[in-house]
Amino acid sequence: MYRTKTCGELRLSDVGQKVTLAGWVQRSRKMGGMTFVDLRDRYGITQLVFNQENNSGLWEKANKLGREYVIQVTGMVTERSNKNQNIPTGEIEIEVSDLIQLNSSDIPPFTIEDETDGGDDLRMQYRYLDLRRPSVRKNLELRHKMAFEVRRYLDEQHFIEVETPVLMKSTPEGARDFIVPSRMNPGEFYALPQSPQLFKQLLMVSGFDRYFQIVKCFRDEDLRADRQPEFTQIDCEMSFVEQEDVLNMFEGMAKHLFRYIKNIDFTEPFPRMTWADAMKYYGSDKPDIRFDMKFVEIKDLTVGHNFVVFDSTPYVAGICAEGCASYTRKQLDELTEYVKRPQVGAKGLVYVRCEENGMFKSSVDKFYSQDDLKVWAERFGAKPGDLILILAGDKIKTQKALCELRLEMGNRLGLRDKNIFAPLWVIDFPLFEWDEETQRFYAMHHPFTSPKPEDIGMLESNPGEVRANAYDMVINGVELGGGSIRIHDSVLQDRMFRVLGFTEEQAQYQFGFLMNAFKYGAPPHGGLAFGLDRFVSMFAGLDSIRDCIAFPKNNSGRDVMNGAPSIIDNKQLEELHLKLDLKDLGK
Repeated sequence: MYRTKTCGELRLSDVGQKVTLAGWVQRSRKMGGMTFVDLRDRYGITQLVFNQENNSGLWEKANKLGREYVIQVTGMVTERSNKNQNIPTGEIEIEVSDLIQLNSSDIPPFTIEDETDGGDDLRMQYRYLDLRRPSVRKNLELRHKMAFEVRRYLDEQHFIEVETPVLMKSTPEGARDFIVPSRMNPGEFYALPQSPQLFKQLLMVSGFDRYFQIVKCFRDEDLRADRQPEFTQIDCEMSFVEQEDVLNMFEGMAKHLFRYIKNIDFTEPFPRMTWADAMKYYGSDKPDIRFDMKFVEIKDLTVGHNFVVFDSTPYVAGICAEGCASYTRKQLDELTEYVKRPQVGAKGLVYVRCEENGMFKSSVDKFYSQDDLKVWAERFGAKPGDLILILAGDKIKTQKALCELRLEMGNRLGLRDKNIFAPLWVIDFPLFEWDEETQRFYAMHHPFTSPKPEDIGMLESNPGEVRANAYDMVINGVELGGGSIRIHDSVLQDRMFRVLGFTEEQAQYQFGFLMNAFKYGAPPHGGLAFGLDRFVSMFAGLDSIRDCIAFPKNNSGRDVMNGAPSIIDNKQLEELHLKLDLKDLGK
């Protein structure tokens, strides 16, 4: 064996043992006739000691070791005289009697330490080195533990893990598919699954009443901190259930993860909020409820005072930031510039300072009296010392901008502590969303989401008001999972397709295999999918899911380590019966 112990397990109780270790050289320090080498493996770091007096040949050999050399050593565990309390093995060291260099190493492009000097692009290029850093490795160890606990919980609840196809039929609803040409079927293509949605519903028809899968999914969409072209879902489906059954089951799973991974015990049920209230009070279907600062609408209090900005817009609302009346003009100007950013989208910002003396100072003093501002403050529940921030404009756009302003104030006031978790169920989503460009309704989730039974009568007459039997689990402003009760009745599914603008032929072509399956006794069913990457990154306190994925893509969807995506040679293209028009690609 190359090792009898790891570099993270030896303690004072092991003093006197002869051990063999193997790993990478973290660093070495030469102090006269003594050389100290820190040896690292996945489990930790152990200090090695080479003494010129005891073995000059071995000492000289140790002095030639470079960073990241792979070595094997044998020696005696001894107590350190100069202990290091910052590492678990800091009370012992190994007096080395034998050293074998297993491999040399070029000088790494960045230091293999938590506080590395490597930038994001460089670390992505050498990801296999970045993964040696303890901080990155811990994220993957956390991911493993979470996946293990998910499987343990679901197994105890009688779920069966079933793998579903990766090469499937394209169903172009929602995000763009990744397309794979078929060599054996010229001119035809597979799609990589955006989710196993259709297959897990088929498994319900097949009688597998509790299914799950920790599965790779693929979406060709613009990237951001919580998106990757390929990502991992904890995908689940259940038969003979209603919405309440699904929420209870997977709230239980979330509590299980918090308890066993974070040592946090949620004893109370997660709060629930309708989609309509989430948009009204937070401007988001994934509100961060670690802090209050709800939206307050004041359009009715602002009209008739000749302030054109408020008089000419349909929506006027704001937030109250406690204790911020002391904000300087410079700070207020910074907030104004913030809301004017393209990604926020507001045209300006109105403020009202609630002074300690009971008076009000506002950027619209010219139009509104102290009595007017007092009425505003009462509606906001503002106290002396508070700051009211107001936006106006189109309702949907202004709610979005006010949401961004609320989160920015939460950041500035330290109200978004990553060590505090505020879970929430958002329920009663709209079933459809209207697209102005195509002038048609689209399914907000997917075409198989069941409407609320009491809203079915409005499917054709007033589809925009129909609510879905859909739900999202939101924690700290992040949508960690979502799902719905599915349509299991073929007649209702046909109505759904018609509202979405599918002809009978189109529906049959895209989803015929599912519709046909429903003719053979489909049970009532529903489910939910969690984003494993998002769940892990939240537990790890990360700002991006990239750092909990072993080999992620960059913001352009590229793997800068292996060069994907890449040019395919003409022979491969010919086998696939494909030809590229490079003029269209600018090449």
